[in-house]
Amino acid sequence: MSERVRDLFARGCICTLFTLLSVNLVAQFMQTGRVTGLMLVAGEATVVVLTVVRRRARLVDRSFSAAVMTTMSLAAPPMLRGGGAPLAPDAVTVIVSAIGLSLVIVGKMALGRSFGVVPANRGVVVRGPYSFVRHPIYTGYLITHVGFLVANPTTWNVALILVGDAALIVRALMEERVLSQDVEYQGYCQRVGWHLMPGVF
Repeated sequence: MSERVRDLFARGCICTLFTLLSVNLVAQFMQTGRVTGLMLVAGEATVVVLTVVRRRARLVDRSFSAAVMTTMSLAAPPMLRGGGAPLAPDAVTVIVSAIGLSLVIVGKMALGRSFGVVPANRGVVVRGPYSFVRHPIYTGYLITHVGFLVANPTTWNVALILVGDAALIVRALMEERVLSQDVEYQGYCQRVGWHLMPGVF
């Protein structure tokens, strides 16, 4: 399969997953009036935009394990469903989700055309939130997912978020493995030691 065909296929998959997520969570909003799910849709919309405008990668991890981790982390959010008795008022979960969404958006703006889905090197970015942690976008996703789960605490959602977010963390470490071959990234890692959360991981 040529690189161009792979790229088009990946973009098509991203658009399809985003459409499924949007349909599910907009329908939930229409039924319940809970805004938290819409925050997740807004965060994922930026993935579609940046996937379309991203630059070509210098190096891509084409391994089976990278494909599995990427697929699991991308497929989980569209499968989330509204439901269950909220563990906190909608205002609280909206605030938590807004914090996560803000971090996702700021991270993606800093990343710009270096954004990618599979572990790859599309250029080293060290500005903005990347001066605090190596994967601020993923940190934002994790926060947003917590907000969604508190608003929709079903067994199905717990299982999906545990599996999807575990895959997301492994994917982050795989990205670092690819980027570590870049001298500029090696220097960046000496300055920024935290993967996702300062003082924790």
